[in-house]
Amino acid sequence: MALSPLRLLLGLATLALAGLLSALLYRHGPVQLSEMVVYQLPVDVAYTWDKYTSSITTFLASVTATKEEEMIHCYDHPITTSFASDRTEEEQGNCLGVDPSTGLITRVFSRKGEENKRKGYVLPGLWDGHGHLLQYGEFLHGVDLFGARSKEEVKARIKKYLESRKGEGGVGSRGNWVRGVGWDQGLLREGMPTADWLSDDEELRDKFVMLDRVDVHCTWVSQAVLDLIDIDKLPGEVPGGEIVREPGMGVFCDNAMDIVTGLWPKPNAAQKKKFVGSAMRELNKVGLVGMHDAGVLPRDIDLYEQMVKKDKEEWTVRVYAMVECPERNTLCPEVARKVDLEGGWLRVGSVKLFADGALGSWGSAMIDPYSDRPSTSGSLLVNASTLHSLALSWAKAKYQVNIHAIGDLANRHAIDSLATALDDLEVCPYGIPPKMCQQISCRFRIEHAQIIHPDDQARMRELGIIPSIQPTHATSDMAYAEERLGKERIAKEAYRMRSMWDVGPPVLGSDFPVEPPNPFEGVYAAVTRKSPHTGIGPPGWEGGWYKEQEGLSVRQAFDGFTRGPAHAAFWEKKAGVIREGGFADWVVMDEDVLKVGEEEIRFLKVRETWVAGKKVYSRDGEDEPAVEKQTGAKEDL
Repeated sequence: MALSPLRLLLGLATLALAGLLSALLYRHGPVQLSEMVVYQLPVDVAYTWDKYTSSITTFLASVTATKEEEMIHCYDHPITTSFASDRTEEEQGNCLGVDPSTGLITRVFSRKGEENKRKGYVLPGLWDGHGHLLQYGEFLHGVDLFGARSKEEVKARIKKYLESRKGEGGVGSRGNWVRGVGWDQGLLREGMPTADWLSDDEELRDKFVMLDRVDVHCTWVSQAVLDLIDIDKLPGEVPGGEIVREPGMGVFCDNAMDIVTGLWPKPNAAQKKKFVGSAMRELNKVGLVGMHDAGVLPRDIDLYEQMVKKDKEEWTVRVYAMVECPERNTLCPEVARKVDLEGGWLRVGSVKLFADGALGSWGSAMIDPYSDRPSTSGSLLVNASTLHSLALSWAKAKYQVNIHAIGDLANRHAIDSLATALDDLEVCPYGIPPKMCQQISCRFRIEHAQIIHPDDQARMRELGIIPSIQPTHATSDMAYAEERLGKERIAKEAYRMRSMWDVGPPVLGSDFPVEPPNPFEGVYAAVTRKSPHTGIGPPGWEGGWYKEQEGLSVRQAFDGFTRGPAHAAFWEKKAGVIREGGFADWVVMDEDVLKVGEEEIRFLKVRETWVAGKKVYSRDGEDEPAVEKQTGAKEDL
């Protein structure tokens, strides 16, 4: 195809205008200009030069190249191209074209006739807005303690795990600890676990064991691990953490976890690659094509980048990663760096900060004391002034700032910190209103946003601060949340969903491995406010826990697992939708997810998952019609 001088001129003018707008806003994150995603200028000059020269090269290639081959995929039902409320069925086709060289969708169109049609209902690839990739992979290779109800059951699961790893040798030794996650003292018949539970058993007595609580905000260790510590020299109190001493030693929470995790022999690069591969395969099985990795150390970001470049077959999930400094809640410009790999496989441009701990371990920071433990209001992992300073410093460094906040005091401090950053002229220059700056450029987020005072909910709306919510946290916590917080705080502050929808499509996720990554369970929990495992609500709320007040529609919930994460990752019009120029990521289902009954949502199973135009998961491997190749000019359909 010949390059038109007018088209070239218009293209270069568009790039120049985009660069000017980007420089004006002076942030790193994309701005939508027409249908083009343009990256705003970061501080790093070399990064800027590479990015813009690459953009020009890519543009010139796109306008001069001839499409030699287009892969056509047609289905026997209309394609759901988006879950946006204004999208109508008339805009859907039943076929899509994919450019295999870029992994992008070339068109969506309709075709009549029965030939070469694949079975199933197509929807945009699903995203998890808050998960932990490496930790999930490690969980898949560790001890699963979710739902354990007694110390005998815990020990039985550990023994079964050790038996399954007998051929590996050394599991449970000083250099290869037994790892696991999922215990909950609220479920265990004997209450809070201790090191004695394991040392009382001859088979486990000398094993090095470290088991994380269900929320990963506490860890329980064996006596062998305790013996590595001089217990007599442990501090009486740990700022932002707790060493649990009653009924006995063995559990360390939040900042106190560093005492034992610092002794743990970390997995090597080969083990981590194995974890990532296992995790991505499991995510693809439930229809996930992308995820927001909520806290990744710089050395692991390096590993991710190596895997994308060298182990492409293993890397089947798009990752939007948040940097977490080696020392939590600090500024680490010497090791933190932005990444944006071609093809949309890995993007790093945000940071994860932590305001408090978790509700289940009384670690979330509350304005008023806990109803079931009046002696405490939880604890802040970092004081308010330090959080303000960190948020502002990271924002000035052109990072999206994402703050973990569960309790209402922690959320207040998080909102204060983000509001302060949005008022800074280095962050939002030239008098740009804070809300506009937030929506276009910053897109600051609160991770979990679980318990928020009504005054602070109003401030979030006013500023457009994005809530990142995990619907299954609400249905997992509903068994004890009212006991922790009391009826008034639950009714006014806790687990907001529908009432926060006007901020924009919130980011929905699961926080895997804390909860299963299955997004259909998340949709079910968001819509029905009932447990996706049992299909029932707590006593007195059999129809759904605050469903009338906070339940989402099915379309809203799927929007939160598609467009919501895409927008928060600066990938709108690329991810979470099926459209020309977007990522060729889609999921094939046996049923129309918008027409099944609410109670059927939790049982939905994925038929196929496609990422970048390639099938990465097939449930049964049944034969399908061959994918059609369209060569040269497109047919007029």
